[in-house]
Amino acid sequence: LSKQWYQRRVRVTKVNHCFLEIKQWMAHNFLKLNDDKTEFIDIGPYQSPLTAIKLGDMDLFPVLKAKNLGFVFDHLMSMDDQINAISRTCYLNLRNLKRIASHLSRDLKVQLVHANILSFIDYCNAVYGSLSEANLNKLQVIQNNAVRFIFNLSGKARWKSVTPLLKELHFLPIRQRIKYKIALLVFKCINNLAPTYLTDLLSLRHPNRHSIRLDDDFFYLKIPKKPQFSRTSGAFSHCGPSIWNSLPYEIRCLSDVSIFKKSLKFYLFNQVFE
Repeated sequence: LSKQWYQRRVRVTKVNHCFLEIKQWMAHNFLKLNDDKTEFIDIGPYQSPLTAIKLGDMDLFPVLKAKNLGFVFDHLMSMDDQINAISRTCYLNLRNLKRIASHLSRDLKVQLVHANILSFIDYCNAVYGSLSEANLNKLQVIQNNAVRFIFNLSGKARWKSVTPLLKELHFLPIRQRIKYKIALLVFKCINNLAPTYLTDLLSLRHPNRHSIRLDDDFFYLKIPKKPQFSRTSGAFSHCGPSIWNSLPYEIRCLSDVSIFKKSLKFYLFNQVFE
């Protein structure tokens, strides 16, 4: 117990030094750190053993969720709070759009849905690799309601399947939108279009020269060992290689980003609707 306490104490000390360095750097560059908005979250499947940490002149107490760049992180990394926040925003926007629906053309409705609904659903969706089925269904219901708004479905027509309508609008379902974003990030990492903190998480697989069968696919990625915790499987270093290796060779070998985007969307679209 004393060893664990000592290790925790060392980690808190490092956080304190890092915080002071950030504060000094901001002061040197004529910036001010807002102490009132600074929060501390201890991420893990347990109740935080830290009651408070002292950062400079502040005493910070652990919170269950914290927002960073508009994304809500909870201490379990279940994404429940983030999905609930998206749901509230999208339903509010959709309710406001319905008030003026009679004055809008279908093309204008599509543009408004992209701007006020899908933009929130797609924001940071690359971290949804291990999103639960319940949360995936919540996002899918939002997209389905947006499609019904575009086609002005009401009454008994609301209960019809929206799959043909998604195909007509060329909208990818939520699960495929997540795969699209993750695969695009992997493509940028392989082609040196992404920052190093992402590219360092991936590595190309070396073909097995001692295999009896021909193994000349140089665009496969190494897949890490199965993680101990289910949440870890949603990390980019785990789900990225899995999604990338599942793509056809004709897509993985592309080098132009615009052609890759078109080919990837066409492939995912045909997977769902063909």
